[in-house]
Amino acid sequence: MLELRNLSKSFGDFQAVKSVSLSVPDGAFLTLLGPSGCGKTTLLRMLAGLELASQGQIVFDGQLVSDGDKSWSVDPAKRNSGLVFQSYALWPHMSVRGNVEWPLKVARVDKSVRDQRVAEVLALLNIAELADRYPNEISGGQQQRVAIARTIAPKPKVLLFDEPLSNLDAKLRVEMRTELMRLHRATGATTVYVTHDQIEAMTMASHVAVMKDGRVEQFGQPDDLIRVPETAFVATFVGTPPNNLVPVSPGPDGPVVRGRPIGLRPPVEGPCFAMYRPEALRLDDQNADRTLTMELVEASRIAGRTMVTMVDGDMRLTAIVDQPPTAEIGDSVRVVLPERPTCWFDDMGRRVGTDRTGAG
Repeated sequence: MLELRNLSKSFGDFQAVKSVSLSVPDGAFLTLLGPSGCGKTTLLRMLAGLELASQGQIVFDGQLVSDGDKSWSVDPAKRNSGLVFQSYALWPHMSVRGNVEWPLKVARVDKSVRDQRVAEVLALLNIAELADRYPNEISGGQQQRVAIARTIAPKPKVLLFDEPLSNLDAKLRVEMRTELMRLHRATGATTVYVTHDQIEAMTMASHVAVMKDGRVEQFGQPDDLIRVPETAFVATFVGTPPNNLVPVSPGPDGPVVRGRPIGLRPPVEGPCFAMYRPEALRLDDQNADRTLTMELVEASRIAGRTMVTMVDGDMRLTAIVDQPPTAEIGDSVRVVLPERPTCWFDDMGRRVGTDRTGAG
């Protein structure tokens, strides 16, 4: 349904999106996930037709809608897509009904059909009772529902969302995530959703593209990104809590962590990173093998277990343990690393092969 071919976008000398290629099937829910400035909103604006690609092509449902190599693009109004802005962008002088009806009027849909469709989407978003109110008379969450209703009223094949929940409080964000998933199932539209919140991405999406510095670091289904992260960035950006990276350096008598040999045998000779799952780390009062002494900075109860965060200089590790530590915040604690890491990354953040004991 949606295909991107070597898509790039430059603003002068700055390349915001760099050679992105991916495709998703009809009805997919694709999340563009990444930190601020990674290029995800620029990519979404190219899909919407608000930015012309510098290179590459965009295909909707088998039809070419943008060709950056030829500086050609289909008008946004003719792409059969709808965009929900982060700021909602509702007409303040129009009622809720008027806002939702507006794109149907522009498309010259017959009034009787318009009235029926407006009633359908207002009911679908549970805002029928707000039809005669104006945007300044309703809450932020209700405004978001109106913006979504307006977008789906023309029945677009592709729905585009630009961080639609970022202005809502935490409780309402959770409720709206559920509503958006229900809406996606009800409409069947292929959806592209921009967010920096990995919880949103991993709970809502059928496909996730993790972006950094204009590139897609990894593309796949949510479970794939959790199970087999392809880069160090993905390993530490995805997951709740994210994975731990322990820097390993060459030493005079073998690899060391913070100057201490702890029996690790990485698959590369130079500096690299060992990755450990939070649930694989444990705390121990004894000076056991593969033990690091760190400062306790946080301990939080989560679903009957405790999430413990520790730091040593610029290294930050998080463990999920059954019992809270007896140490106080600011005290030293000893964290024990498993004998074998889950996987390894080289000093450029690329996943590398198994260690010399066969793990990885």
